[in-house]
Amino acid sequence: MATYKKKGYKKEKKSGKELDYLAKESTTAEVFTSLDEGASKLEKFLEKNQKWIFTGLAAVIILVAGYMWYDRNIKQPKEQEAINDLVTAQKYFDQGLTATQDSIKFDNFDKALNGADGKYGFLQVKEKFSGTKAGNLSNFYIGMIYYKKGDFKNAVSYLSKFDGDDDILQSMAYGTIGDAFMELNQPKDAMEYYEKAAKTSDNEFTAPMYYFKAGRLALDQGDKAKAKKYFELIKEKYPGSKEAKDIDMYIAQAG
Repeated sequence: MATYKKKGYKKEKKSGKELDYLAKESTTAEVFTSLDEGASKLEKFLEKNQKWIFTGLAAVIILVAGYMWYDRNIKQPKEQEAINDLVTAQKYFDQGLTATQDSIKFDNFDKALNGADGKYGFLQVKEKFSGTKAGNLSNFYIGMIYYKKGDFKNAVSYLSKFDGDDDILQSMAYGTIGDAFMELNQPKDAMEYYEKAAKTSDNEFTAPMYYFKAGRLALDQGDKAKAKKYFELIKEKYPGSKEAKDIDMYIAQAG
């Protein structure tokens, strides 16, 4: 079929700016259309699954409320009760540490372990109040008492269960495990725990003490390089510690 152009007709040309504007308008329209479609799909999804969604939200609310009730009415009172018993056990533990006669020392340690004055000892606190801070702390004291009593296997067992927030106590727990392994003639395990103890708390008391024990053990085991490394670390980083007093002599021994 023949085509014709009307006389005087001239095809309108769009400027570059107009084309850009139209493209933007088109893109914007597509975005809103896409959003409308997405919203429609979301509405249908919510409508179809609202029962399960509200059930899930209700479950979350119940769990949160239940935890808050448990923490306020059970956990906190239980923690306070455990602390009250721990005070008495702690008293006997301290008396055992300062006693000059073995009979008095071990009598106090036994009371600290098993209870006295109508209060629980560390063993009972650990069992009755497991999961509390007092129950966790009891592991530390029980392990220390067993070490003092010469029961090195139980010392390792209980001190290994202690998980302390206090770096110094945790360091002492690791270090005493190392001492217990030395008594059990397990120097490799002892070295592992001396190194853990030294690195756990960077202070002038425990860190140089356990680096020194690790250095002495390495020297006894013939590992002079490791011994020298730890002795020099004490000299450089902890010059005010008691271990640093004669450290040059040990460095010379390590060659």
